Amino acid sequence: MVESSKPRKQRKHRYSAPLHIKRHFVRAHLSKEARDKSNVKRRSAQVAKGDTVKIMRGGKRGTTGKVARVDINRGFLYLENVTRKNARGREFQIPIRPSNVYITELNLSDKLRSSKLLGSGDIDGKEGK
Repeated sequence: MVESSKPRKQRKHRYSAPLHIKRHFVRAHLSKEARDKSNVKRRSAQVAKGDTVKIMRGGKRGTTGKVARVDINRGFLYLENVTRKNARGREFQIPIRPSNVYITELNLSDKLRSSKLLGSGDIDGKEGK
């Protein structure tokens, strides 16, 4: 991450990082069943739209839902069935930090993502050396 051990500088790095770096901050652990089912050797993966996650912390603990969108800039996830009503009665999705969830089912419809997770090729889709 950052060379400095000072929390202030580390927070500044996370806040002012470009988007291609911030996308690495939106990661969550994979459940044991998801790792076995999809044959992934990693412990964690980047959360993507379409993944099924389970909330482990907070007031909505235990809720399982599909990821509706991922806000890379703010570092939040939004689930389809996790909503709240405001004073006017309008429903909106609650932002959830990726550190408070774990992935129960991966969305492997994207060929590039599946090749990276399953380790079958390089980022360009080419085989390794």
